[in-house]
Amino acid sequence: MKTFYQFLLTHRGKKRPDDHSRLADWAFFDHNFPKYSADYNEISEYLEWNSPFPNALKAFDQLWGEYTQNYIE
Repeated sequence: MKTFYQFLLTHRGKKRPDDHSRLADWAFFDHNFPKYSADYNEISEYLEWNSPFPNALKAFDQLWGEYTQNYIE
């Protein structure tokens, strides 16, 4: 199973950054991001305490939906 972090990295490095790519780039450089987790609550709580920008939680929820559709269900 692919972790959320592995999925998130597929959104890195866009020429025109959006909230999804900004979250991915931030997670890549954040050494404390829960990289081996596939648990919504663990990642969500981490982002609530360490949110890198105002729409980060909204971007996370959108990406989580895509992640669960493609890799969990």
